[in-house]
Amino acid sequence: MLVHLVTLFLFVSEGLCGKKPEPYYGREIGKLQQFAHGIKGIVYAVDESTIFIKGFSYDGTGPDAFFWIGNSPRPSPDGYIVPYPEDYSGREPPVLGEHNNSDIILRLPMGKRLKDIRWLSVWCRRFTVDFGEVFIPPNLEVPKPRVLPEFKRLAHGLRSDNISILDAKTFYIPNLHYDGAGPDAYFWVGNGTEPSPFGIKVPNEMGSLDPLRGYQGEDIEIQLPGSLTVYDIDWLAVWCVQYRHNFGHVMIPKDLDVPPALGQTKISPPWWYNPTSTTSKPSTPTNCRELLNGRLQVRWVMKDDLVEITLSAKMREDQYVAFGLSGSSSKPQMIGGDITVAFYDTSSRSFKAVDYYISHISQCDGKLGVCPDERIGGRNDVILLNGERKNGVTTITYTRPLQTNEAINDRPIPSQGEVSIIAAIGPLNARKEANAHSPMDKNSDDIRIDFSSFDDHECTASLYDLVDDDGPKPWTPAKIIGESEFIARIGPTGGKRGYTPLTGHPSWGIAWYINELLIPEITVERGQTYTFIVEGGNDNTNPARYHPLYITDSSEGGFGQKNLNEQKKQKVYAGIAYDREGYPFPTATGRYCEYVHKTIDKSAETETFKEYFETFRLECDQGEPGYLNWTVPMDAPDLLYYQCYTHNNLGWKINVVDPGYISHQNGENISAGTLSKPLVAMTAITFVLLITRNFDNHL
Repeated sequence: MLVHLVTLFLFVSEGLCGKKPEPYYGREIGKLQQFAHGIKGIVYAVDESTIFIKGFSYDGTGPDAFFWIGNSPRPSPDGYIVPYPEDYSGREPPVLGEHNNSDIILRLPMGKRLKDIRWLSVWCRRFTVDFGEVFIPPNLEVPKPRVLPEFKRLAHGLRSDNISILDAKTFYIPNLHYDGAGPDAYFWVGNGTEPSPFGIKVPNEMGSLDPLRGYQGEDIEIQLPGSLTVYDIDWLAVWCVQYRHNFGHVMIPKDLDVPPALGQTKISPPWWYNPTSTTSKPSTPTNCRELLNGRLQVRWVMKDDLVEITLSAKMREDQYVAFGLSGSSSKPQMIGGDITVAFYDTSSRSFKAVDYYISHISQCDGKLGVCPDERIGGRNDVILLNGERKNGVTTITYTRPLQTNEAINDRPIPSQGEVSIIAAIGPLNARKEANAHSPMDKNSDDIRIDFSSFDDHECTASLYDLVDDDGPKPWTPAKIIGESEFIARIGPTGGKRGYTPLTGHPSWGIAWYINELLIPEITVERGQTYTFIVEGGNDNTNPARYHPLYITDSSEGGFGQKNLNEQKKQKVYAGIAYDREGYPFPTATGRYCEYVHKTIDKSAETETFKEYFETFRLECDQGEPGYLNWTVPMDAPDLLYYQCYTHNNLGWKINVVDPGYISHQNGENISAGTLSKPLVAMTAITFVLLITRNFDNHL
């Protein structure tokens, strides 16, 4: 009896959590009934207009056979062809060929849905013969996409319209907004009642695991990695890994019944990533060469009559990388070269690998120049396998045949022996074709590769370790001297021009703005009293909008998230008190005010902070600000910091000087009325000497 109860409990638990059996192909319709030609297969409803046949077999000898659907009581000439393969060219799909245990995806034509048909058949039109059939149940419940709420809005302007689960691996996120200012933010999934550090990164819409860029109302699709499905997770979030912070999330219901993810829209991975491969070749290619002063790494492996090539290039998104056979057998020559141009197409948001021929060193005019084979009457013999962009590196894998039937545009790759190669990195033109590159961005040495080799490995380091010297320069550090009142609000960090390059500390996307300046250095006098008007948030249930200000000797801050031993390493000068039990609490809390981007982060495009500040708008919650009144101790050290109580690395320096030593500086002009006493005395002496000298000269 106990065994039965346990079994029942497990069954009910699995049903409640909505976990689908693995592998999951959709709702089973039934087996194909065989009448002739070895027809076999199990038919599933993927969604209302898609059919999946698992293990389809057919001997291919029928003279005019097609997949055939209709609404008559039984298969008959009164039906329609279901095109297979779907991407056929021509007026009519090809006749169905031989299949041996194939997996087939069929999309119903002419807007038809499963509820519109009664049967699927393998049908011979010429002899009006039914080779095999399956009937569609009239009450069939097919899997359907599921609409979820929008992202919960917590930080960095994250918002969207209602999110949809299209299939077991795919999310559709419409009208996505995010300012892109998080330093280490990703799409993030996991289990539990709310997002946590125990999650998994999800590639963005480009298949990249780069930290998320800014989005301004874009519609995107993202896919769960590996074998993960929506039935394995409880939430989808935008999450900052470095600071363990949730910018916003949506929960995943447990009663899902969405279409399966059969991989029909994915690019196949390289064959050497296949864990079930029975080939005797290595699991990963060991061939690797560094080109273009280390900016390009080329990996290759030969498989039968193909060579598979992986290009990893340190380059911008608007650039291409080109690699292929030299036009000369003895030197690197562009003219006559047979190359592949690989890049990320920002318009279609997809990776491309295109077969090119170089007849002249000029842009392609449709006849001559650096031209795609297809533009000059040839064929694209390159097949893209996959691509990704991560940390400024574009990696694209493709195959090309050793031999083609295009004698003019294509050069053969020898099955053994070395061949001269050429490589380059350059900008794309408006047609998304290779544009002219600089002489420094191509190889000038004669580099020869044997594509049949297996251990030609000369790469020394990861491209991700290369320093990018082309980034924007940091802004001039801001300073506040001679003021006694400071308004403290939250705002963006300024990307590569702001917080991190100015402080040398990592940021998590927001920082203190004091009197509308990004982390200015403040100068104060010992013994004087200063007021901080704090608008960093007072809702301690929402850490994204709770930033009490305090003053400390720690350049990192974050007192409230530290353990007792770590807290003892900091000395607090203002903004923290202790309750009767000896527990600390912040005292400088007030309503939340944040400078937010009007669109996306423009830090890389603005030369000055003043221009950057004009791209903001100020958003404030209802309520009153908090106040921190601080009299600087006479024994205070020369350097202190204003920081956030709940998070690390939001603030910056307070320079502490002796009474009377503050100079009020406005640009390069110094006001004598605010000079320190020694400087005033020195200025007065100089003035007297000048008057005396002038008086003597007149005598």
